[in-house]
Amino acid sequence: MDKELQDEIIKLETKLAYMEDFLNQLQEVTVEHTNLIEKLEKENKILSQKVSDMAEQLEGDIPNRKPPHY
Repeated sequence: MDKELQDEIIKLETKLAYMEDFLNQLQEVTVEHTNLIEKLEKENKILSQKVSDMAEQLEGDIPNRKPPHY
């Protein structure tokens, strides 16, 4: 092989190595974000249920509520 062709192959291999590393890092971040989203969705569901439960409990405690047409 001539020197010029060999240099081009080395450049391509180097670029490929950087791309593989970047894709691995991107995959790790994607997995972390997916896990975080799942955790936040669970927390959101729990908090929504708690707010709903609190609203139901307080609904009976509020005297003199205006009728719905006001």
